[in-house]
Amino acid sequence: MKMTARRKRSDSITAAVAAAQAVALGPLDPPAHVALRTGDRPFWDAIVTARARDTWTAIDLTTAANLARTQADIERLQSELDTAGYVIEGKAHPAAALVETLTRRCVALSRALHVHAQATVGRSADASKALANEKKAAAEDDDLIPTLRVVK
Repeated sequence: MKMTARRKRSDSITAAVAAAQAVALGPLDPPAHVALRTGDRPFWDAIVTARARDTWTAIDLTTAANLARTQADIERLQSELDTAGYVIEGKAHPAAALVETLTRRCVALSRALHVHAQATVGRSADASKALANEKKAAAEDDDLIPTLRVVK
């Protein structure tokens, strides 16, 4: 019979301390054998902070780098499309097809890494409940009752 390590409880004091330590360390760095370009880093940081620090494996980090590069490429190509337009001399801009292909790659890599919306935020039914709560709070807003406000 295969024995797997028991998963640690996420509601313990030990887990809370580990989470605080992980936050203090900041986002993981890519493995030494993986090269990220300057424009890839913001995407890398967003990806590796979408999951708990101790759940990343070496192969996951390599895949995360591919996802970060892909997202950066999409932004670069989208900027080019925004400037040049989707149609050039009556034909679709070649970058439009590349954006589509890269977007599909992003979806696949996000699923493989479990950093897609359902894995990080939860089921859409739960998200809609949260949105309903926000709408209810907005509807009940009364200027005469002190509440939390954004200070600018």
